[in-house]
Amino acid sequence: MAKIEKFEDLEIWRLARAICQKIEFLIQNTNLKTNYSLKDQIDRSSGSIMDNIAEGFERNGNREFIQFLSIAKGSAGEVKSQSYRAFDKKLITEEQHLELNEIVELEKNKIGAMMNYLNNCEIKGLKFK
Repeated sequence: MAKIEKFEDLEIWRLARAICQKIEFLIQNTNLKTNYSLKDQIDRSSGSIMDNIAEGFERNGNREFIQFLSIAKGSAGEVKSQSYRAFDKKLITEEQHLELNEIVELEKNKIGAMMNYLNNCEIKGLKFK
């Protein structure tokens, strides 16, 4: 396993970035761009996933990192719910909705696995040695 030295090394952060890119594609290329409140909300929620992973990583302690990962996981749930709203309003296709939900579900599972790992890790970070 490669050493994680910066948040960009985290698979969960890279996946969160891919979610943001997918959301941006949908905003630019579907009727989602016509619903300003939902468009802005899903854009903010997706950004919150990657931003909270980065911020938590930079805190240098497992407890705070877990707290920020919990927020990121919640934001992923928001994106999934907003995908349903966009689909129900016929702003995105069923295929786009299912693709987005699949990547978001993967992200939620990976964040949960990282939280579990940190909870059981003997090294607690610089603040908790």
